Amino acid sequence: MCSPPVDLSFKNISRITGAVAEVPRCGVRPLTTDSIGRFLSRSLRLSNNRISDITDLHYVLHHLMADPSQLGWLDLSFNHITYIDPVLRELRELRVLYLHGNNIMEMSTVDKLGELPHLHTITLHGNAIENTRGYRSHVIFALPHLKNMDFSVVTREERELANFWHRSMKQNQKHKTASPAPATSAFK
Repeated sequence: MCSPPVDLSFKNISRITGAVAEVPRCGVRPLTTDSIGRFLSRSLRLSNNRISDITDLHYVLHHLMADPSQLGWLDLSFNHITYIDPVLRELRELRVLYLHGNNIMEMSTVDKLGELPHLHTITLHGNAIENTRGYRSHVIFALPHLKNMDFSVVTREERELANFWHRSMKQNQKHKTASPAPATSAFK
């Protein structure tokens, strides 16, 4: 399956299921299909649309792709996505995930992607989480196989720093929960 990406970017799609009604953009290399018309590709572009919810992504993948379990590259950049849906954890062969330019606000939703054994490239810049203290360190720690983040190489030193950052954050949380409550005076 060496077919080019199925490109459904710039289609003004507001619901992810709307992707099945669209015709992919034509590239330099033609898309190839199986006997029932599903694309022989491992890549899907849904960038620059108005998608906010990707819950039905599996429906779309099964409709469009000949072998959805082999999806290795997914571009959901420049949409209106507000959280990282658990449906992404089921894409076990995913290697590249573009989520930049969305509205993701909760840093903890990134942690869900740590279960993906092959995910080595992610983009998250242009989301609200980018402004969170320790953003890059958190993502690098949460995604152990990460080699590139926000179009920048993850160095060995950054990985070590992220591990140190995570340990120190855990220590700070442990100290905060172990601190005794302030004493109240019996003389009021």
